[in-house]
Amino acid sequence: MRELAPIVLFVYNRPKHTRQTLVALEKNLLASESVLYIVSDGPKNADAIELVNQVRAIIREPWEFKHIHIIERTKNIGLAENVIDGVTKVVNEHGRIIVLEDDLVTSPYALTFFNDALDCYVEEERVMQISGYMYPVQHPKRLPKSFFFRVANSWGWATWKRSWDKFNPDIDVLTKDFKRKDIRRFSIDGKENFWKQVKDFKAGKINSWAIRWYLSVFNQNGLVLYPRSSMTQNIGTDGSGTHSDVDNVYRVELATTKIKYFPTEIEEHKKAYESIKYFYAHRKGNLLERAVRFLMKKFSKK
Repeated sequence: MRELAPIVLFVYNRPKHTRQTLVALEKNLLASESVLYIVSDGPKNADAIELVNQVRAIIREPWEFKHIHIIERTKNIGLAENVIDGVTKVVNEHGRIIVLEDDLVTSPYALTFFNDALDCYVEEERVMQISGYMYPVQHPKRLPKSFFFRVANSWGWATWKRSWDKFNPDIDVLTKDFKRKDIRRFSIDGKENFWKQVKDFKAGKINSWAIRWYLSVFNQNGLVLYPRSSMTQNIGTDGSGTHSDVDNVYRVELATTKIKYFPTEIEEHKKAYESIKYFYAHRKGNLLERAVRFLMKKFSKK
């Protein structure tokens, strides 16, 4: 009998988003056959207690999964430590894992995609992650239904113990041998701010597990499988999250069919690379569009 990957869902203080995430996940074709771990971080301060308690009431509702394990932190350890600790424990026990956060809604075919891909590439050392999210690129139908790209994505993903064992939390070790050409490759020819995230982490401005995971994958010359039609949608870019602002440029249409094609050539897809690079370079729009977005972010924080 096929053993499905366990799902780990990280939640904190957004009851409305958490409910949307669980409602969508429950509608997945494999939900009732899947084991779900829900990891709830503790409140950061007194103001967060009520919202954390609301979230904890929601996760204890009778959701339709094979089994639900609930882990409630007594203290707030923050998203980065929460994810690293939770993923490590579950993947060490099960050998593979599907990871979601409380601001992601899934296509009904997401769990099918993750599990099929995990089965397909279990022996391929260079394939280190399955991404659920796909960028809203131009002319997506010119791309294959799934393909490889170098960037590790944090908006719904899956991996194996063999890959997560290569995760290194020490960003200084991860970047000590980087040269200018490596920085350019890492930042997709300078079109995305991944290296700025590295510098911000070193300066103590951010505490991101995701940039360290991408560095870990990059240093192994690893690849990530992406779907042409996104299996996840981030609903947290409404300014409600700890690390998010109001931003609609990443909005996508969720997949409405099962993905049956998985590439046999374990190489980055050149056309997909160029397509995503173009998206990175142009996602902020012209000067007027950038000004509007800046004002939206500014007023959303008031």
